[in-house]
Amino acid sequence: MAECKRIVISLPGSLLEEVDSMIYIEQCNRSEFVRKAMKHYLTEIKKMNFTEGMKKGYIEMTQINITLAEMGLCADQECICNYESRLAERE
Repeated sequence: MAECKRIVISLPGSLLEEVDSMIYIEQCNRSEFVRKAMKHYLTEIKKMNFTEGMKKGYIEMTQINITLAEMGLCADQECICNYESRLAERE
C-alpha cells in the first residue's frame, strides 16, 4: 500500500456506532473500513459522472440522430418505391 497519512475525522455518535457494528461484522478495523468506504464512494461518484456525461451526450446528439434516422427512412422508402416500380414494369 502507498504511504499512509493519518487524518482525524469527526462523526456523530450514532454513525460511529453503525460503523463499529459493521466493523465487527466485517472483521476489520476503523481505518480499513474508512479506506474501503472512501474507495467505494469515489468509484460510485466516477460512475455517476460518467453516466451523466453519457446522458448529456445523448441529449446533445438527439436532433442529429433524429435527422439521420429520417434521412435513412426516406432513403428506405425511396428504395421500396423504386423496387415496386420495377416489379410493376415486369408484369
